[in-house]
Amino acid sequence: MAQVLSLHVFFSAEIHKVGPSKPLKRVHKPKTSLSTRRKGPQSPLRKIQKLNLQVSPHRAVSAVRLMRIEMGGAFADLLNDKGKGSGDNEMGYVERTLGFRTKDLDDRDLRLVTDIVGGTIRWRRYLDYLIGSLCHDEKVFRSMEPLLLQILRIGFYEIVKLDMPSYAVVDENVRLAKVSLRPGAGNMVNGILRKLVLLKESNSLPLPKLEGDDRAQARTLATLYSHPVWMVRRWTKHLGQEKAIKLMMWNNDDPSFSLRANSGKGVTRADLVMQFNMLKVPHELSLHLDHFVRVKTGLQTVIQAGLLKQGLCAVQDESAGLIVSVVNPQPGDSIIDCCAAPGGKTLYMASQMHGQGMLYAIDINKGRLRILKETAELHQVDGVITTIPSDLRTFAESCRLKSDKVLLDAPCSGLGVLSKRADLRWNRRLEDLEELKKLQEELLDAASILVKPGGVLVYSTCSIDPEENEERVDAFLLRHPEFCIDPVDRYVPPDFVTKRGFYSSDPVKHSMDGAFAARLIRTL
Repeated sequence: MAQVLSLHVFFSAEIHKVGPSKPLKRVHKPKTSLSTRRKGPQSPLRKIQKLNLQVSPHRAVSAVRLMRIEMGGAFADLLNDKGKGSGDNEMGYVERTLGFRTKDLDDRDLRLVTDIVGGTIRWRRYLDYLIGSLCHDEKVFRSMEPLLLQILRIGFYEIVKLDMPSYAVVDENVRLAKVSLRPGAGNMVNGILRKLVLLKESNSLPLPKLEGDDRAQARTLATLYSHPVWMVRRWTKHLGQEKAIKLMMWNNDDPSFSLRANSGKGVTRADLVMQFNMLKVPHELSLHLDHFVRVKTGLQTVIQAGLLKQGLCAVQDESAGLIVSVVNPQPGDSIIDCCAAPGGKTLYMASQMHGQGMLYAIDINKGRLRILKETAELHQVDGVITTIPSDLRTFAESCRLKSDKVLLDAPCSGLGVLSKRADLRWNRRLEDLEELKKLQEELLDAASILVKPGGVLVYSTCSIDPEENEERVDAFLLRHPEFCIDPVDRYVPPDFVTKRGFYSSDPVKHSMDGAFAARLIRTL
């Protein structure tokens, strides 16, 4: 069970370590339950009556999952090592929410759920614009009940973005609305989807025009490429409109994943490639890291084959692997990973130490540290890892521990990983950046205390925003003149080195997550 949990955490977080995906300030939500099932024992006859084989299973699961994600109760991915077992879990949510079950999900259904859920979330703003345009009454759209809206979003995404046969999309989403809501809801879905089909066939979908001042153009781009307006304005300012559009297109594309061969267990990349060939999983070798392999499709096959559960490899983006290269862990090193959980970089660093030295993994989350420890045992690198549950700021004040190398992979906005975290763009606010910047500075100050004279402090994020990256380093150096920049050109390929000697990966340019790292040396 620990391995299953670790996979869930790694897919949802360590592929891209980010700060809280919800607003940092406490939000009081109404106590609304997704479940419509009455409590109490169910008779066998009752259970049989709840089976509805006419409803498309992947659409029912997608609609319920989208509701759970939007209300904060689920992640956007379906990746785990259970394969078909995950379909049982999802169908359980359908039964509790809609009051019936459909036929079991097969592998194709699971892939469709992943595609539809991820795509619908990415394109939510654009889909809502189309739905609102076809309603012809903004009040109707604004007052639409959540399940009905999710069913429409699914139908619009399937027709506009997946080019599925329109008759099947209309028929099956209408049936889902009628069975899960009421006949009138099905009639509404039927009318709106049929309008959409006619407009698409005549190539006359309603689209906003790119005109007006910067604000107006940002609103249009935000709709066309389905991102929050504040992100569009920020990227247009820092990158220019053309690069901002390319970045949004990257974020909206299906993500690719990288897997790292677990050298701590003696697994080489060649071993991993042999396994992929046997499984007929398309792949390509990383151009930058010797232990990494990229896959665009077939990750679910790798998971079902048990390669992750056996500890032969780990899902880890190359951008995160290059941050470890900046740290440059060596056998015999003393290293502190300040915000370690769920531990992707910790495990990779430990594998590079070949059983010699000590790696202290600090994190405020005891549960995720426990998973890290269990995964370290699975990967056979636990001999060099010591987990320390603590707030870094408190720990640094009271601890005399000093290390050769300290990694602060700081909580951040996650603006570099929106390709994989489809839901993050809608959960992040501009106000979060200000709160995160304050937290990043406090953590940097604390991490600096743990560095030996002559030692190295690496500050990293999975953000592409200069205010979280270069500007935080500059502010730190003003407060701590005992540190200076150590250029990273000795540790990563030249294409990733900025003019000031920092590491930076660009999603569009490098086809990987956006990330940043500064290597700083303590001179005193």
